[in-house]
Amino acid sequence: MGQKTETALFNRDLSWLKFNERILMEAERETVPLLERIKFLSIFSSNLDEFYRVRMPVLLALEKLSNREDNDIKIEADLLNTANALITDQQQRYGKTLKENIIPQLKANHINLVYGKPFPAGIKKQVTRYFLSQVLAFMQPVSLTSETNFFPSNNALYFLVTLNKEGNEQSVILNIPSNELARFYKVELEDETYVVFLDDIVRFHLDLIFKDAEITGCFSFKVTRDAEIDLKDEYSGSLSEQLEAQLLKRDSGLATRFLHQPGIPKNVLVLLKKIFNLKKANMVEGGQYHNLKDFMGFPVSNSKLSNASWPKLCNTDVVNGSLTDEIVKNDIIIHTPYQSYDSVLRFFNEAAIDPDVQEIYLTIYRVASDSKIINALISAAKNGKKVFVLVELKARFDEANNIKWAKKMKAQGVEIVYSVTALKVHAKVALVKRKTGNRMLYTGLLATGNFNESTAAFYTDHILMTANKAILREIELLFIFLAKRVKPSSADLIKFEHILVAQFNLQQKFIEWIDREIAHAKSGHEASITIKLNNLEEKVLINKLYEASQAGVEITMLVRSICRLIPGVKGLSENIKVIRIVDRYLEHGRVFIFNNLGKQEVYLGSADWMNRNIYRRIEVCFPVYDEKIKTEILNLVDIQKQDNVQAVVIDAQMNNIPVKKDGTLIASQHDIYEFLKN
Repeated sequence: MGQKTETALFNRDLSWLKFNERILMEAERETVPLLERIKFLSIFSSNLDEFYRVRMPVLLALEKLSNREDNDIKIEADLLNTANALITDQQQRYGKTLKENIIPQLKANHINLVYGKPFPAGIKKQVTRYFLSQVLAFMQPVSLTSETNFFPSNNALYFLVTLNKEGNEQSVILNIPSNELARFYKVELEDETYVVFLDDIVRFHLDLIFKDAEITGCFSFKVTRDAEIDLKDEYSGSLSEQLEAQLLKRDSGLATRFLHQPGIPKNVLVLLKKIFNLKKANMVEGGQYHNLKDFMGFPVSNSKLSNASWPKLCNTDVVNGSLTDEIVKNDIIIHTPYQSYDSVLRFFNEAAIDPDVQEIYLTIYRVASDSKIINALISAAKNGKKVFVLVELKARFDEANNIKWAKKMKAQGVEIVYSVTALKVHAKVALVKRKTGNRMLYTGLLATGNFNESTAAFYTDHILMTANKAILREIELLFIFLAKRVKPSSADLIKFEHILVAQFNLQQKFIEWIDREIAHAKSGHEASITIKLNNLEEKVLINKLYEASQAGVEITMLVRSICRLIPGVKGLSENIKVIRIVDRYLEHGRVFIFNNLGKQEVYLGSADWMNRNIYRRIEVCFPVYDEKIKTEILNLVDIQKQDNVQAVVIDAQMNNIPVKKDGTLIASQHDIYEFLKN
């Protein structure tokens, strides 16, 4: 397409930070219930911690490479400074919202967040009792000297306490045990509720820990460490190799940020920098309280200050019969979290106990810590069925949980296969084979999200239950391939006709269908594409969308998070609109709709349009053939396209622009719930 479209991309990291700004906008909005605004503060803080773990190491390495005179690789100018400026601005907005808006409104509702000052007399005795009976058990002070050997855990909370003991200045590192105890402690007194930080419970009882010393200072800090990243997902050739070399020079889990309360004596800060190996970390002065993601556990419930309850809807009314029989009659679709996840659990439970079931196949990426699905698979294996589970051990931050379940399943007779080293399996598919008489009956689940009953409570996803033999035969072929534990090569590519599988036919099919819409537009026919994703990054597909826009194809993109496509640029993307929706649930489903001269093709699936999903993972997207379900999906997406309450549009400068509120107010998640209820 030429140089123009190749370079017309938003920066990935800045786009991600603009998504986090959209989260912050919900915390700032007066129309959002007060306790829900506190949750959005928590999500913003959690996201920013992840950014420092996963993305900041790359930005720091890029900055170093850009300063090398021998480097002819073009690196985006001033990227690190721009990112830091965005973060600083957002953190200032965060602090202002919390202090000037949310805390006063809590107080007006008789909820007192006590911070930065001694406890009110009425609650002091109870708080001290809690400190002595519960908190003191976890106190582990460490004297700070040039010989100190101490490794602060990632994102754990600590105090640097300065003491004067008989005329000698001393410094001590003291843990704040927020991983062992709740971050907030609540005291009810008459008609008032008091909520205190665990930090302050420790801070205001230091005299009970250091009884023979004068406490001269107490400063909070935390260290954020990098997480493993695969740079081949983003960069190719020389730049990827140079970045890898930069990162490999550093210790595992190197600190990327030292966030501390202002006022730590300079000589102590120098010592901390040395013993914590902080020479490559961002030294950031912050507030008194860190890890405000812990606001997710704010210990107050009040229906008047929270979202109205939306009881889970039931879309399968089979009580006495078999769910399998219903699936054989007609495809069933479940839209979480609006609809109950019970049918998914029942699918596996019935398979585990059904004497006709011979084989069960499943992919696992992220499962619940107390997964009922895994327990059903263990029961199935104990009941004599062949159970095959592909476990992805490289699911970032879920590695330990996946290893735990894999070992447990293997010990109980489940056949466990791990994906190959350089290839993640991100597909969300399950297959059950029953033998009834002389014939084999296939039923399956194909989903846009993980088989995880915990995240199903707040991730919007679609789960298709089907007995379509053509689709499920191809799912079986995929499982046969995965069992070989090899990377796809041109020699052994399976010809999938119905499902789209990354590494096999997924990108090619999407390009083919975009080209078809381009041809229709050039022939004077109505041509349109609607795509819903979590992230949009991959250049080939973005350039193809630019080409479609230039041909007159009307394109609507619903993109929750990273979006590198620049919409609304004359001569490039003026026919592309990008919508971002943030509300009570996390938008997670991926939907692909191609107009096809009015005979709309609808696909759902696991694949975002990112380099990692297209080139380095096994992803599955699947067709919606059932006309009733297809109409339902089209209706749900149409409601989201009309959202003028929770939606913003992304402009050509990457800004989140609230949608103009013309006519009827449409908050898509609320309207989808009402649509499915009726």
